[in-house]
Amino acid sequence: MAERPPAPPADTRRSIRSFVLRAGRVTTAQQRALAEHGPRFGIVQGTTPLDLAGLFGRDGPCTMEIGFGNGEHLAARAAAEPERNFLGVEVHRPGIGHLLRAAAAANLRNLRVFDHDAVEVLEHRIAPGALDEVQILFPDPWPKARHHKRRLIQPAFAALAASRLRPGGRLLLATDWKPYAEHMREVLDACPLLALIAPAAGSAEPAGREPTRFERRGLRLGHAVTDLAYRRR
Repeated sequence: MAERPPAPPADTRRSIRSFVLRAGRVTTAQQRALAEHGPRFGIVQGTTPLDLAGLFGRDGPCTMEIGFGNGEHLAARAAAEPERNFLGVEVHRPGIGHLLRAAAAANLRNLRVFDHDAVEVLEHRIAPGALDEVQILFPDPWPKARHHKRRLIQPAFAALAASRLRPGGRLLLATDWKPYAEHMREVLDACPLLALIAPAAGSAEPAGREPTRFERRGLRLGHAVTDLAYRRR
């Protein structure tokens, strides 16, 4: 994972992405983790679906967390649920390095990491029905109206993510931006592959999960958190 795979040709790239690559500082420790632990935990981007049983050396339920930030939440889940396999997807190198350090320190055998765009990962590396759970915690809400087109949760993405879930699999989301929560509900409720399980709006406590660092900061600022859970029909 020390080196990024080459970018696809310009005419094959999506014109609108849900993220902007910021030039965040990669610390010496994070850079060392990328170099030393990237080959162990990292997945090289390709064009064919992964054999998840082969990747982890076993069969088991698999969760993908999209946009894991610094990986604190993902590492904690992987440590607490050793029977479950975890895939993390992130594009910001400092956060990936932070997660790799934690994964190596805890010897997390059930965790693998993509340094790539989540949409392209779902399209090319995940087979239909391969995942048991997709989790998206506090994606960028892109609050300005002119940026709404950049929001990750859009009809095409909802259909793609749902198609990668097994029947009965779950799509879990959280946001502390009320207008984005309303947008999520509108988009996901309209997806024929998904059925709403449990909205939990305005709760002071996250629904059945540990709060993320970003979330704890939002709660201190008085932001109301909306958790959404959908089931693949």
